[in-house]
Amino acid sequence: MDSLSLNSPAALTTAARRGTAPSEKQSITSPTLSEVNTSTDRPLRDIPGSYGIPFFGPIKDRLEFFYGTGGRDEFFRSRIKKFNSTVFRANMPPGPFISSNSKVIVLLDAKSFPILFDVSKVEKKDLFTGTYMPSTKLTGGYRILSYLDPSEPRHAQLKNLLFFMLKSSSSRVISQFETTYNELFVSLETDLAKNGKAPFNNAGEVAAFRFLCRAYFNSNPEETNIGKDGPKLITKWVLFNLSPILTAGLPWFLEEPLLHTFRLPSFLVKSSYKKLYDYFESVATTVIEEAIKSEIPKEEALHNILFAVCFNTFGGVKILFPDTLKWIGLAGENLHTQLAEEIRGAIKTYGEGKVTMAAMDQMPLMKSVVYECLRIDPPVPLQYGKAKRDFTIESHDAVFNVKEGEMLFGFQPFATKDPIIFERPEEFVADRFVGDGENLLKYVWWSNGPETESTTVGNKQCAGKDFVVLITRLFVVELFRRYDSFTIDVGASALGSSITLTSVKRAST
Repeated sequence: MDSLSLNSPAALTTAARRGTAPSEKQSITSPTLSEVNTSTDRPLRDIPGSYGIPFFGPIKDRLEFFYGTGGRDEFFRSRIKKFNSTVFRANMPPGPFISSNSKVIVLLDAKSFPILFDVSKVEKKDLFTGTYMPSTKLTGGYRILSYLDPSEPRHAQLKNLLFFMLKSSSSRVISQFETTYNELFVSLETDLAKNGKAPFNNAGEVAAFRFLCRAYFNSNPEETNIGKDGPKLITKWVLFNLSPILTAGLPWFLEEPLLHTFRLPSFLVKSSYKKLYDYFESVATTVIEEAIKSEIPKEEALHNILFAVCFNTFGGVKILFPDTLKWIGLAGENLHTQLAEEIRGAIKTYGEGKVTMAAMDQMPLMKSVVYECLRIDPPVPLQYGKAKRDFTIESHDAVFNVKEGEMLFGFQPFATKDPIIFERPEEFVADRFVGDGENLLKYVWWSNGPETESTTVGNKQCAGKDFVVLITRLFVVELFRRYDSFTIDVGASALGSSITLTSVKRAST
């Protein structure tokens, strides 16, 4: 695998699907690469499915999507079976009265899905959250980078600003991660000793925000007016952005009018957002100076910095780290032993006892585990694009005509579990991407693009693609520098998994 560079442009975004964890005794072997059908003689089909009766059809699909038996996975799976196609028409939430047009063409296989990354064919303007766009009152009146199409002039300016922010923090990332996550592990061990268990998510979110601010701005938010409230402020604000496409676990007759029918009023979260804005204004001075040099107004730059750190990166880590802990924890002690031996050996041999980029590059199993977590539970499962012109899309079985202006939608957890591409696609296979398995990385799309490609100002791939992979690797490395093994309980959460540590075995060597 290509090594990551700390100077690589590097931010992320939000929720995931469950797969099947391997048993402790499972043989972890690398599968061979299945070839996609590359012939061009597939039949031309009309896209199956319908949108139903106006107004009522979108509501029917919304209710089934959120509350039907089997949840959203069964929503898609039942339609694949019904239409005998991984490409079909349906409505996507939220629908009335938040979204004026819920109609999409659904893409659920690895052959059709990548069209969503081709900005020569699809437009990305105002599609970050799908068939609706949150009010700009939630972002200071500005359309943030995530909602801009690459063709818009401000897109390149703002993405370059994020690249600058990431590059300027590169010298602090490893050291601040080590400091912050050692603090987290000490806290969790104290909880374990006192209570016999240690909930990870809340403590992990406080640590994640502390690390991001230390790395990006050399600032500990807990030593400012923000205190330890950063994650709570962010979560409240994100809820107001994403409530139309989230479920909080309430009865449908409460959630529907509260979250999915009308927008939550932005003034209710204004004070929380202002606290975050004031904090970033006080610490992001170097990035703001660069923005002004690039002719980006200070206020617009600050709203984009806040969004990148809080929504994209923190929002992603909020999901990704618990999910990573889940899959590694469920895999069992055999994998833990392999990871501990590989990580500690590489640090000793290639890092002279320290965590370095060179040492991590000699940890193929650790790197594969991170990619497998991103494949099986991509933190941003929903992708959208609007056709710029008429064209055709191909599934493994057929070819379909798409008309200009039609909305394309991909549910990534199905595309990255395509059985034509991946053997044992529903299972967590730790060494899937070791050796020849590296060829499969072009089908890992968590970053809104293939893992084998780079984020640029000309595409919509996550600006922090390399950064997110790096810090997830660091999370696994620090975990097994400290522990030989651990056990967990796994629960559900509105975003990702809820993790409770039930035991840890401190490193013996």
